[in-house]
Amino acid sequence: MGTGVVPVAVPMAVMPGIGLWGLDRGGMWGDESVTFQVAQRTVPQIWRLLHDVDAVHGLYYLFMHAVLTVHPSEVVLRLPSVCAATATAGLVAALGVRLAGPRVGLWAGLLYAITPMTGHYAQEGRSYALVAAGVAGATLLLLRAVEAATARAWWPYGTVVALTCLLHELAVPVLCAHALTLALLRVPREVWSGWGRAAGAAVLVMLPLVWVSQGQSGQVAWLVTPGWDRAERLVRNFSPGPAGVAFWGALLLMAVGLRARRLTAVALPLLVVPPGILMTVSQVRPLFHDRYVLYSLAGASLLVAAGAGRVAGALGRVRFDGRRVRVGGRRVRAVLGVAGVLALIGTFLHQLPVHRQDRSAAHRPDNLAAVSALALRRLRPGDPVLFVPSVGRLAALAYPKGFRQVRDIALRESAPRSGTLWGREATPGQLRHRLSSVDRVWVVAEAYALDPGWSPRDPVERAKLAVLAEEFTVREEHARDGVVLRLHVRREAAEVPPSVSHVPPGSATTARLPANHPAAPRARPRPGPW
Repeated sequence: MGTGVVPVAVPMAVMPGIGLWGLDRGGMWGDESVTFQVAQRTVPQIWRLLHDVDAVHGLYYLFMHAVLTVHPSEVVLRLPSVCAATATAGLVAALGVRLAGPRVGLWAGLLYAITPMTGHYAQEGRSYALVAAGVAGATLLLLRAVEAATARAWWPYGTVVALTCLLHELAVPVLCAHALTLALLRVPREVWSGWGRAAGAAVLVMLPLVWVSQGQSGQVAWLVTPGWDRAERLVRNFSPGPAGVAFWGALLLMAVGLRARRLTAVALPLLVVPPGILMTVSQVRPLFHDRYVLYSLAGASLLVAAGAGRVAGALGRVRFDGRRVRVGGRRVRAVLGVAGVLALIGTFLHQLPVHRQDRSAAHRPDNLAAVSALALRRLRPGDPVLFVPSVGRLAALAYPKGFRQVRDIALRESAPRSGTLWGREATPGQLRHRLSSVDRVWVVAEAYALDPGWSPRDPVERAKLAVLAEEFTVREEHARDGVVLRLHVRREAAEVPPSVSHVPPGSATTARLPANHPAAPRARPRPGPW
């Protein structure tokens, strides 16, 4: 541990073991399925999609297009995130070595690797782990540029920052964190000038993406204004343990670590500034989610490790038998380093149930493989299928086996051809005409869509609910992972209900009421692919 190689190599050896453990959990959830199906489209089809939706993930989709060309599978889908988390653990360790020495670097890298939040996103086919790696790399390049004090040293920093922000534009607040770091380090004017040019170039590259994504803000309409409960949850997610001794011990060590001035100048802005900016902006326009600031976790790991380093240093100065044990002694450093590693191993074993639970498909928002398996058992070739709402079609796109040879009665144009995420559907009039020709239809519905209080804005979705309520009745119902599979059969003429205008508020058919009608229930937005 006397050099910077071992402290960096050990976390990078540990992280793949955590990331690869249970990587094939037997099912993708909605956002992962978006990555999976979009990345397998042609480049022109991806480019067309980005003009209308999800431009914020454009660079990531193009990258995953190249990855999945090798072999399209769930494991390959998640491997880039495992590799990115491994790189981030090494970069966090390298930051700790540079700022506070090999021992702190080793502990910081291991802390990052064993934190449950790291393992969660290391096993997800989305861009967040890659963004965290980019931010950690940019922070290390920032320190190198400050020390080099040359104009050429800022080019690598600017390039990495620009690429990271193009992977996800909500990484932009890291520039504010880095600005605060420079202020706390009291760098000279020449350094500010170099950083300003690099940051300005990165922002300039970002402007087209920001302009396009502003027109697609409906993708995050499901986000809510964060309160103190969200802030507390983020703090717990940034800890190696969400509760108990691990949590409170991490908070205590973090407070002690604030006394390491040089490390604090880097770690504290990274930890506080991006979440603080997004939470503040979200009071007006909700943009905050824990996964958007995964990259700030590196700051927490560095501070906790710095606090542990200061505690270890104090223990090394304790007198035994009238003699002072020197902190600089090799034996003392080795013993303290091993003790710290053992403490981290104990923390990981204590949180093992949390890690094990996270490797279950049931721990994600939904499991589209389970939905497809249910459809495979119940649906027969030629059966008409109606997805309510249309986002439910992701199950058929990700796992087509369960929906093979069935008739998607509402689909007008497929997702790849239409340049959309889940296809373009028929108009309300066309949909009514199509449903009038069938006596039975299988409905694949999100659980919230069956709530009488759900009132969609989309007229097609309102037409689906209205026709089902007016002309069909439920014959069978099966539920799995938040998705309901229902067989609706046509009612006899005598069973057709009266006009919707006479249906009391709160019934299923109130979905046909205008959005501004006093009896119309409020809409419940569906989480989007951001």
